[in-house]
Amino acid sequence: MKVSFYVLSDSKAQDFLGFICQLTQTALNKSNQSLLILIEKDDELSSSLDEALWAQEATSFIPHQRLFANGAENADTDSNDTEVATNTNEQLAPVLLGGYMPADFNGIVINTTAQPVNTFMQATSNAQPTRILELIKPDATSVQQGRDKYKHYQQLGYELTHFKV
Repeated sequence: MKVSFYVLSDSKAQDFLGFICQLTQTALNKSNQSLLILIEKDDELSSSLDEALWAQEATSFIPHQRLFANGAENADTDSNDTEVATNTNEQLAPVLLGGYMPADFNGIVINTTAQPVNTFMQATSNAQPTRILELIKPDATSVQQGRDKYKHYQQLGYELTHFKV
């Protein structure tokens, strides 16, 4: 599996939402795979990113669906639809936003959490992401978490790359 670390400059870190939206759009343009943006549970980033993805550009938006602890949800689904939507990748939006990995997920993961993606894979049956994109902010805590994740992925034998942006 390929894991890419994006080490953000101060200016990119200040526009963290914008960078995530840009990276999401780039990944969607280059691939026909689903994309999951992992966010810590109950993080205010979830609501802010939800709004930013809908308003990425004046003439476009990035269609997505927010995931919650009990399944996929958005304003237009009821609880019965939610259970069905979490069973197969094809019934979900092209971009998922949440704090867990749906069953059978096999797309690209943008990880904004402190944990390596494997932590989320272990809690989900048959999840096998094809690529992981790790975001590292320029603060000491994020840098240390990035180093820890790098070592973790290295021990698993993943192909690692990093980019300074």
